[in-house]
Amino acid sequence: MKSLKKASLLTLVAAVMAMTAACGGNDNANEGNGNGNGDELEGSVIIDGSGTVYPFMAQMAENYMTNEQEGVSVEVSRAGTSAGFKKFLAEGGTDFNNASRQIKDEEKSEAEKLGIETQEMKVALDGITIVINKDNDWAKELTQQEVIDIFLESKGKKKWSDVRSEFPNEEIKTYGPNENHGTYEFMYETILGEQDLPEDINLQQDYSTLVDLVSKDKNAIGFFGYGYYASNTDKLAAVKVDFGKGPVEPTLDTIAEDGDYAPFTRPVFTYLNVNNAKEKPEVLDYAIYTMENAQDVAKETGFAPLADEDVKTSLDALNGLK
Repeated sequence: MKSLKKASLLTLVAAVMAMTAACGGNDNANEGNGNGNGDELEGSVIIDGSGTVYPFMAQMAENYMTNEQEGVSVEVSRAGTSAGFKKFLAEGGTDFNNASRQIKDEEKSEAEKLGIETQEMKVALDGITIVINKDNDWAKELTQQEVIDIFLESKGKKKWSDVRSEFPNEEIKTYGPNENHGTYEFMYETILGEQDLPEDINLQQDYSTLVDLVSKDKNAIGFFGYGYYASNTDKLAAVKVDFGKGPVEPTLDTIAEDGDYAPFTRPVFTYLNVNNAKEKPEVLDYAIYTMENAQDVAKETGFAPLADEDVKTSLDALNGLK
């Protein structure tokens, strides 16, 4: 009889423990759907925009999904800065837009019209890199003005000998990213002072295509972000640019807003849809993770790191959204 009572008691205790575990499991499941308190999250983060920023953000996404939140899917695409803003500033648009330039006034107006609050996140520094074919042994060093003249239609530099008389009497073939890219806009607006590029310049959407074209054309000269050069040094050479104090090679040490390569240096960004961040904990969590790890990922993907105060400014703003 005593054995029967003891067995019944054990059965009751086991049942209570099972119910407790089940309740605890439900709590964890709710936390797994995301409460913004560092628990496991589930859901998706959608990112598009700049092809220049793509390697940085693709690496960040991989790190996040592998090391931080395995239940969150982060999708990174590269339509280009301007095309990306069109996807970002739309009903049901993307969560982030990577940008190799700052948001324009007309894009800000569109955001206000749609009721979309945006948060600018400066993530790294990039250097516009002038690249040539590895067999080009005459244009390894150019002055800033010579670079500008080559990429201006109005200067009429059609042959290399037009740049310097000792250069070959061969046609210059210019290359660059197309108008979808912030890199094109930076070149046109900042470096060239809003003057037209050569009529016959070969503009491409895909950066890997540009790398391939320049690598196969001895008379080619092109421009794009430093990261694409750094990952293709076996195929391309970078021009050392003389800004007035001697030729400067673009490197992670010289690319800085107050450094030796400053005239061709620019910040790169991602823009956060704050509305989405407030509704989806995984979006805000990813934004914070990005800024917490921006310095390391920048160095790994061909970008110069920001000043620490820039990172702190973004993190303060993001933590204020919690």
